[in-house]
Amino acid sequence: MCTLLKEMNEDKIPFWRDSRIIKIITQILIISAILLLIVIFGNNLVNNFRQLGLTFGFGFVFDPELNSRFNIGDSPIAYKPTDPYYRAILVGLLNSLRVMITGIIVAFFLGVIIGLGRLSDNWLVQKLATIYVETIRNTPLLLQLFFWYFAVFLKFPKIDNPLIIFNSIFLSNQGVYIPFPLGNLQTFLAILALFFGGLIAFFIWQKQTQVIIQQGTTGQVYNLALLMVGIISILIIFWGLDWQFPNYDSQIQRIQDGLNLSPEFATLLTGLTIYTAGFIAEVVRSGIQSVSQGQWEAAKALGLNSGLVMRLVIFPQALRVMIPPLTSEFLNLAKNSSLAVAIGYNDIYAVSNTISNQTGKSVEMLLIVMATYLIFNLIISSGMNWLNHLVQLQEK
Repeated sequence: MCTLLKEMNEDKIPFWRDSRIIKIITQILIISAILLLIVIFGNNLVNNFRQLGLTFGFGFVFDPELNSRFNIGDSPIAYKPTDPYYRAILVGLLNSLRVMITGIIVAFFLGVIIGLGRLSDNWLVQKLATIYVETIRNTPLLLQLFFWYFAVFLKFPKIDNPLIIFNSIFLSNQGVYIPFPLGNLQTFLAILALFFGGLIAFFIWQKQTQVIIQQGTTGQVYNLALLMVGIISILIIFWGLDWQFPNYDSQIQRIQDGLNLSPEFATLLTGLTIYTAGFIAEVVRSGIQSVSQGQWEAAKALGLNSGLVMRLVIFPQALRVMIPPLTSEFLNLAKNSSLAVAIGYNDIYAVSNTISNQTGKSVEMLLIVMATYLIFNLIISSGMNWLNHLVQLQEK
């Protein structure tokens, strides 16, 4: 038998029957076919440009002699119409990032709250959360943006008679003005203190979790420590940061200081956040309900209250189910931000559309927009995949 096995191992398998070689050859053929198609399409594009007397290239973006020649209302950096096109593209890029990053963070927390509300034992909270989800998810996003823009933000009072909330928030048809910290040393030190306070709270929370799991106690000392850190953080936020409050100047009839959120930005952020939160709420609800009822019963049998059961047992297991669909919702929010063009917000798509109309470089600008959204989504996907890897069970 040993001799037979040795002879069989010494016999070489023909390459056309070797599955490993066949897989490699198949992959090479597929990659070659894709590259060939790219070359064919690229050559066809260049030939068509030549026949039309046009040139293909991105040199116009950095040409200092070509000015953008259009204004951008929402500009987080210094910009004027005499700047080159790359400056306008950078402004649109930053505007898109503002909406995406803020929208993802706010939509996630709002979606978690609504999702937990759908599982609440309180009848009123559960019904309100259900109405929210069913209404938002079954209404087109573009229609919701139009509602927020034309029926809400543009209907605010005029700038000379703004609606004032808590004597610090001004609402007018020219935007929402809210307090914002000044960029000085006091604000920097306060932010630094908040950062270290967050680290301390994280380590206390981890230690409390270990004590609860290992000793079965509620860790009241750690609760008191977390409460103290929270109180100190709130004091730093209110009195440590050097807040700049908006105020109305009657001479120039303008609201000065503070942070101005234009109607377009506020509309896009509100619409995307509320719309995406409806879908995230269902992801959270389904993820929590995917955890077996036995986990709830076992945790309660150990004497844990509902909050600790959710934090230590249910939610960590639900994350393994929630993160993949959450990734899709975050990607959808990033892509849906391109609807900003419908309400006049100058994101990367709107700016690129204006540049293509001025220069006739529609293909080049389309490629820039496609590459931009592709990079954004790849970054989001990579971050969520890393997080998904952390929460998964590590099998040996």
